[in-house]
Amino acid sequence: MATRRNPRFKEARRLGLNVHGHPKAMERADGTFNRKKRNLSNYGEQLIEKQRLRAYYGLLEKQFSKNVENAMKEPGVTGNNLIKNLEMRLDNLVYRVGFARSIRQARQMVSHGLIRVDGEKVDWPSYQIEPGMEISLRSDQKKNDHFKENYQDRTLEKLSYINRDLDNFSAIINSEPEIKEIPIVIDVQLVVEYYAK
Repeated sequence: MATRRNPRFKEARRLGLNVHGHPKAMERADGTFNRKKRNLSNYGEQLIEKQRLRAYYGLLEKQFSKNVENAMKEPGVTGNNLIKNLEMRLDNLVYRVGFARSIRQARQMVSHGLIRVDGEKVDWPSYQIEPGMEISLRSDQKKNDHFKENYQDRTLEKLSYINRDLDNFSAIINSEPEIKEIPIVIDVQLVVEYYAK
């Protein structure tokens, strides 16, 4: 499976946004990222937003463009469809729930078979979670101090579509997320325009 191995902090500084959620990612940023100063063209604006959204979810171009194509085929607003589909990926929800400290770690946990969906092993990071499904750690991993620390001590945004069970190291996905509550900063319309050409 192809993975992104580029330096995360360097990428965040280049994009002018902490796309990886690490508290130290922007420490060396000099604050010079400014779209107006860069005199970006419309294409440049669209390209940066696309790169930011890809980085948020840790996807390669081929994976990402396939998600865009699927979102365009679905009824409704393409941008909203895209964000919801990306947010409901198993690797992303493992990160949102708090089992992992990053999308990369979450993807590795899924690929190594450490995650259960409704009690069944799922090792496919792009697996689409449906409302009502339960995500949990494999039973023998619940004693792992590293995962316990991630789950119990990590400061997370309270998201209404995730109901966490701290005692059982699990979470139920209540519903599809509302676009306004997803904790990312993206102008998704620019992303759609980039691929609509």
